[in-house]
Amino acid sequence: MLACANDSANTEFVDPFAPAVFKEQATSLPKQAPNPAALIPFYVSKQTVFEFAIDPDSILIGTDGVTRYSVVITNPSGGKHIQYEGIRCETYQWRRYGTITNGKWQETTLDSWKNIQDHEVNRYHAALAQGALCAAAAQKQNLSNIIRSLDPNHFMGGKDSFHPF
Repeated sequence: MLACANDSANTEFVDPFAPAVFKEQATSLPKQAPNPAALIPFYVSKQTVFEFAIDPDSILIGTDGVTRYSVVITNPSGGKHIQYEGIRCETYQWRRYGTITNGKWQETTLDSWKNIQDHEVNRYHAALAQGALCAAAAQKQNLSNIIRSLDPNHFMGGKDSFHPF
């Protein structure tokens, strides 16, 4: 009887319905700043005074379920803030990996995953997730479709999109 107990203790049971454990892949910052001529502006909300654009050359559809990108945020006086971020469609979260400071990428070491907020004036993470990067809780896998989704003629920005959270 003891032998049977030992056999069952050594058998590993894997629940096929258990959620997968998220393992984030290593992330490197872009080698250069976004090219201003290539930036694609996208709509966020009628209340915001900032302008938002994404660098299409920086979009990376990760095998870990995270879509990474560079975003350029321009304030009303023309000042620009550039960040490298990721969105996780499955959990409707975002994370900052780095920013450009004094013309060079600087890693953001203490940033963690944050819930995307739908009801903020500067809700650009929600606009990107709902309008271009995600299909409900699934990561879009086709870069051409993502870039096409950012076009003002196709961009939904969350107006008619569904998200599970």
